[in-house]
Amino acid sequence: MINTIVTLKKGEGRSLKAGGAWIFNNEIDTITGTFKNGSIVKINDFDGYPLGLGFINQNSVIRIRMLTRNSETEINEEFFKMRVKNAWEYRKQVMMPEDLKACRLIFGEADYLPGLVVDRYEDVLVVESLALGIDLLKDTILKCLKEVLLEDGVKIRGIYERSDAQVRKKEGLEPYKGFIGEEFDTNVEIVENGVHYMVDVANGQKTGFFLDQKYNRLAMQKICRGQNKVLDCFTHMGTFALNAGYAGAKDVTGLDISGFAVSQAEANAKLNHLEDRVHFREANVLDELPRLYEAGEQYDVVILDPPAFTKSREATKNAIKGYREINMKGLRLVKSGGYFATCSCSHFMTEELFKKTIAQAATAVHKRLRQIEFRTQAPDHPILWASDESYYLKFLTFQVVDEK
Repeated sequence: MINTIVTLKKGEGRSLKAGGAWIFNNEIDTITGTFKNGSIVKINDFDGYPLGLGFINQNSVIRIRMLTRNSETEINEEFFKMRVKNAWEYRKQVMMPEDLKACRLIFGEADYLPGLVVDRYEDVLVVESLALGIDLLKDTILKCLKEVLLEDGVKIRGIYERSDAQVRKKEGLEPYKGFIGEEFDTNVEIVENGVHYMVDVANGQKTGFFLDQKYNRLAMQKICRGQNKVLDCFTHMGTFALNAGYAGAKDVTGLDISGFAVSQAEANAKLNHLEDRVHFREANVLDELPRLYEAGEQYDVVILDPPAFTKSREATKNAIKGYREINMKGLRLVKSGGYFATCSCSHFMTEELFKKTIAQAATAVHKRLRQIEFRTQAPDHPILWASDESYYLKFLTFQVVDEK
């Protein structure tokens, strides 16, 4: 029985009413009834109109995360099984069957399970819990998910938790990582777009692998087909570089500042028998690109997949400078008539702002851009309109020509 009612201030909740998933602390007028942080409350508009149910947490500026717009819904195991089944059925519809073996099964607010991420790597699940309310129900949701997958013949042998992001502290939670249930080998081999990877779910970045670029990597196979020289910057596990090599590029170089990432990339090159054509080097990309330019290097394809330059709205101005600089450095290395791929994984760097920044970079280095494609994250990372944080990845490909 939910007996706590949260009433919004008059004129507040605009994002919520437009389809968003959060209510902030300054939007709330009154709270009646007793509750514990993480429990489920009813939300009413200022005039008493019911807006739904959500988790409350007074530790967080995001005071309430919405679970449902129906205030009469009973929140129980059956409810969560419905949620995870809907998420699985959606992915079965929008992705090819072979792509379901390595994909994001639950994408937080965009799957109406706020604060929860679950990735599948073959027969292993990796979970990231970022909100107190969902954390308290995590075991129930994972039980439901395993049942739903088993109904389709997918048996899960183990679950690993990667809730080690510092953002958990904003919810009053400590970062945590470890096994949920029995221990197992955390190195899992997956296949994506024909390329094999060994994913370390315990020690790799995020949940072990960046699944959101799946179809962007596939798009680059077309561009890299038969090319002579390809440069992949911020290569991480060698993903774009390996797709280039798999497509038939003759000489591919991947750069990353992390020695651990480079060692993973080299192992993946051997796994795909591409070590003769795809090579990796530990380097600070920001420093290495000017050195390559000064040395007279030119590439048929340059790929930029940098980490987010901003994780807050306040830092966006400096991030714009960072994106402009890295795109200038990358564009200088593309030979006239060659190809350039660039992306941003920060939702604060909007599509409009990102395109404007790339245009400024091209003008500064006297390059003309002919756009091939604009892409976003793979559909297993759905974008929930009015929930800006769910739309973060922008990916652009161009043909580049010198100004003449």
